[in-house]
Amino acid sequence: MSNLFERLGARALMIRLLACIVALSVPASPLLAASDRIALVFGMADYRHLPPLTNTKNDAVAISETLEGIGFDVTLSVDASGAEMERLLDDFAFRSEVADLALIYFAGHGIEVQGENFMIPVDANVASNRDVQSQSPSLKNLLSAVDRARKMRIVILDSCRDNPLGDSINLAAAEISDADSATETTRGGGGLAAAKPDRGTLVAFAAKDGQVALDGTGTNSPFALSLMDKMTQPGLEISLMFRQIRDSVLDRTGNLQEPHTYGSLTGVPFYLAGPGTGDPSLDGQDAAQAWASLRPDQEEQLLALADLGDTRSMLGLAYMRLNPNEGRFDPKAAVDFLTRAADAGSPEAQFELAKLYERGTGVEQDEARALELYRAAADLNFADAINDLGFMHYQGGLGLPADPGKALQYFERAADLRHPQAQFNFAALIDDGHIASKGPEDAAKYLYEALRSGSQDVLNLLSDRPTMFTQETRRALQVRLKDNKFYSGAIDGDFGPGTKRSIRRAYGIEDS
Repeated sequence: MSNLFERLGARALMIRLLACIVALSVPASPLLAASDRIALVFGMADYRHLPPLTNTKNDAVAISETLEGIGFDVTLSVDASGAEMERLLDDFAFRSEVADLALIYFAGHGIEVQGENFMIPVDANVASNRDVQSQSPSLKNLLSAVDRARKMRIVILDSCRDNPLGDSINLAAAEISDADSATETTRGGGGLAAAKPDRGTLVAFAAKDGQVALDGTGTNSPFALSLMDKMTQPGLEISLMFRQIRDSVLDRTGNLQEPHTYGSLTGVPFYLAGPGTGDPSLDGQDAAQAWASLRPDQEEQLLALADLGDTRSMLGLAYMRLNPNEGRFDPKAAVDFLTRAADAGSPEAQFELAKLYERGTGVEQDEARALELYRAAADLNFADAINDLGFMHYQGGLGLPADPGKALQYFERAADLRHPQAQFNFAALIDDGHIASKGPEDAAKYLYEALRSGSQDVLNLLSDRPTMFTQETRRALQVRLKDNKFYSGAIDGDFGPGTKRSIRRAYGIEDS
């Protein structure tokens, strides 16, 4: 393994060492990118075996039109059966892999059973917990459908308006025993259970867990009205948008209904309706530049949220103060914000704070503290930290002894967490024969997943320098492309025009 990283330096994407050694360009003019913002909207009203709902269909149609108006590619489904919901979720999951943002909105009956939330299709005939669990998609299914979107994942549930089953069944009683069965009990007043989505995913409830949302006296629910009002405002950062939706619903309902969000988005700012007039685009900017472009009034709102313990706001404020091109440049203040967020359990804050301790920026250099923070972020499955620890263990950085074997374990773990550069690097290691337990099919799997993760550098390398991989790995990649209906040519390892076109399609680009 002595020449492993010499070879990797010539072919892999080593982000920590800033060794992205290729910047090959794929011509943009004849290519059409897949939609970068997609949405799946469900509206359930005409239930066959449960009480019908009034505004859910109106809400779904109105939300669809609103999302289309701000640039989403929307799939609308009204009064879907269980089979139709399953089909649409499967299709959406595949499409979300090449989207920057995937959003699901569900309006209809929702039920909490044994601590897990289920979205009820219109044909569900439920008389027991077993019926609910077998006939209805769970929140886990919805989260799985958005899980692989590249930048942001949002699930919005306007689905806790009442308990349609009343007291006819005991929703807390266990009827199905499996590895995922929950131990929480259902609260009696209706509503849904608190959600625990993965990092980078936001779940928004029309009413916080255990509460019942209101259907409203007009043609739309208070939550849908507030959602449509706020999501169309250009230049409104998304975390602030949901905070304003909460305040709006409280105002519309006389404090009877309080929406709530669960999970945490990444530390990169995002405008759902795009930037405001005169505001710069956030595309292509690093986090420090992007956050610094927010207007002063939004910075004030971030400060207020940070005082309430919101770690993403703390991150944004820290990034603002790490931009040397801004009058707000203040590394020491950035350290303070990051320390608060890190102590509150934010892995991204731990990772960014580790880099400051490693470099001695805004704080006295402390490699031991930096390593502690990298490990803390890695323990929370923050892929960037895991990937960096791989390089540290290989090279012996931050006082660690060189340990290539342990480094490979970190690289594999980061790759399995869908870190695009780690996926490419690990595929290269497999292709070089350094992972005895894995072969060409495994290398092809990681290359394919790196493409689907949206790595432009991986796309360029596979398009322009495919022979850096063995013919066996190239053939295995063609098989995987064919299995996913991107390729129909010969399995010969020759990356001609057909294979290259299929690689672009897998990435999310269609030839015109």
